[in-house]
Amino acid sequence: MAAMSNFLENKLLDWLFRGQAIGITGASAGAGSGPTALWVGLYTATPTDAGGGTEVSGGSYTRVSLLSNMTNWAGTQGLGTTAISNGTSGQTSNNIALTFPAPTANWGLITSFGIFDAVTGGNLLIWGPLFTSKTVNNGDAAPSFISGALVFQIDTET
Repeated sequence: MAAMSNFLENKLLDWLFRGQAIGITGASAGAGSGPTALWVGLYTATPTDAGGGTEVSGGSYTRVSLLSNMTNWAGTQGLGTTAISNGTSGQTSNNIALTFPAPTANWGLITSFGIFDAVTGGNLLIWGPLFTSKTVNNGDAAPSFISGALVFQIDTET
């Protein structure tokens, strides 16, 4: 099994989460920057690569947008970093808190999250379970992810 280099991990994470040009040279390389924003959604049933899952709906729920830039997402050097990635962790996380609207109806037991390329519809890019599921009901405080809570790592184990 092949392993991905730290260089490529850094480039991919900076492209997807941090809005940077891919920066890979060569005849087939493109110079385009990554998405301008990503949207975080919540699920009551975990999605998979095959689809499925049940995203929360109603009760003032909407996906939360986080601009793809070096301020909002950490470099691979660690939490809170804002420079071009040059670390070896293969990991990024949110540098700022993400807060959903306060629920005006019961949202149910939130078990997982997803990262999308659009506020509605769009493509599910990344998904994962929450470490701790949480029931969100009408009148509860607005759910949020504190800074550093959404951690994404490119798995490079061989």
